[in-house]
Amino acid sequence: MGPWRCLLLLPLLAVALRAQQQQFMEYVERRLTLLEERISQWHDQSSRYSTELRDFKNQVLGMLETAEKEREAMRSEAESAAVRVDRLEREVDYLETQNPAPPCVEVDETLMEKQVATAKQRKNEKYTKLTDCSDTIASVRAMKILKRFGSTSGLWTKDAAGNSEKIYVFDGTANDTVYVFPRMREFTLFSATRKAARIKLPYPWVGTGHLVYNGHLYYIRQQGPFQVIKFNLANKTVVDSSVFPAEEQIPVFGLSPFTYIEVAADEEGLWAIYATKEDEKNICLAKLDPTSLDIEQMWDTPCPRENAEGAFVVCGALHVVYNTRLPSRSRVQCVFDVSGTLAPEDASLVYFPKRYGSHSSMKYSPRERQIYAWDDGYQIIYRMEMKKKLEV
Repeated sequence: MGPWRCLLLLPLLAVALRAQQQQFMEYVERRLTLLEERISQWHDQSSRYSTELRDFKNQVLGMLETAEKEREAMRSEAESAAVRVDRLEREVDYLETQNPAPPCVEVDETLMEKQVATAKQRKNEKYTKLTDCSDTIASVRAMKILKRFGSTSGLWTKDAAGNSEKIYVFDGTANDTVYVFPRMREFTLFSATRKAARIKLPYPWVGTGHLVYNGHLYYIRQQGPFQVIKFNLANKTVVDSSVFPAEEQIPVFGLSPFTYIEVAADEEGLWAIYATKEDEKNICLAKLDPTSLDIEQMWDTPCPRENAEGAFVVCGALHVVYNTRLPSRSRVQCVFDVSGTLAPEDASLVYFPKRYGSHSSMKYSPRERQIYAWDDGYQIIYRMEMKKKLEV
């Protein structure tokens, strides 16, 4: 190709380059325009979202402010209700103190001597049963730990004879106030005593051997000789009292030194479990008249006091529960049947499931066939499996 042809192609190349540059610029402008449109859309959306977020924040702040006002109002109402409840409790305590004066519970030495003489005349006689109950404990079928309430030692129970669902709680080993919960549910769900009614007794109780039976509270008072007080739970008055006809009493259980008399109930009625210096190694048993509190009959049992932590009566048979000084697994190791139909060597050796410490009280409910126990501050229910005595 000659020089003159190159000169002719230069203008054509320049035109082609300008055309390409124009197309490139138009492409860039279109892309920039599209990008600006997207930025504008993003800006509009961001602005709208910011506005909605601000409105939502204002709405939430308003709701929080309303909730705070309502919380303050509810707290004020709760405090007011607590003040009213405390005032009502004080008024109830005052009204209870205005009951008629209880009957005299001074010690009648002559009557006490007659009771001791009468009881000793029938001591260790064979017992004539009042019912056809012939069951004995075979094993612990189930254990239910309800809660932990109060002191390490105490007593809780239901009415052993009536149909009431009320729960009676004796916190500690010496006091004058009994807590009463309307049902098991209130006792289980609420840890405070605010849900419980309070019964202030005319005389303080001692130990954990008390019993609620047929609408009455049978509790132990210590003022010189020990007394069994019969207290009507309906009208809050003392119905009767009796000096326990046993001389020189000592703690009935070696591992529970705070209990001198254990009042128990079974299918046959009321019993008293105790110990004296006359036979300080073994536990004694007496049948009580629930109406007059007279001692109907007394027995010396072969069950030792040493390492005993509690006892209860089932169908006329005393069951003594033993443990060790360092709390271990409790077991019924001695059974004494007052009717003589169950020999001690034929009774089942019943073990209780391992728990927290040792029992400070064990109350048998003949209506429910279960035991209400207090173990190191825990309230426990043992459901019992029964057998006929002749089948053991």
